[in-house]
Parts: sequence; structure tokens; C-alpha cells
Amino acid sequence: MAEQKKQTIAPLFTRDNYKWMGIGAAVIALGMFLMSGGKNQDPNTFDYNVVYSFTRITVAPILIVGGLLIEVYGIFKKQK
Repeated sequence: MAEQKKQTIAPLFTRDNYKWMGIGAAVIALGMFLMSGGKNQDPNTFDYNVVYSFTRITVAPILIVGGLLIEVYGIFKKQK
């Protein structure tokens, strides 16, 4: 049998990639948390300010999209 040389393959992601992907996941989770919540005190009445608050309609989606962009950066970041 001929001796076969083993080639080592560099890992696909480094520690830095996983760090950025973790940060992105945390930002997405924060956006999801901010989007949920807001409970009416009386279930028979509709409170416009609770359902359509600035945090739920503007801030949370911006955080989610920002987290997705961080995830993409973490995936495509090159090794040093």
C-alpha cells in the first residue's frame, strides 16, 4: 500500500466568526423580545398606544435587520 498524505483542511469558521454570529443572534433575540410584549390591562378594550408603539413598530424591526446583517458579516468574514 502506498502511503497517503493527509491534507489538513482549515476550519470553515474561526473563533472570530462565531463571536460575530453570536453577537448577531443576540441582537436578533433582543429585537424579537422588544417586538413581543405589551399587554392590555383590560382585554375588552383596544389600546392603540400599546399595540402600535414606537418600540414595536420601528426599533425592533431595525434591530432584527441589523442582527441579520451582523450574521452575514460573521459568516463571510475572512480569516486573518
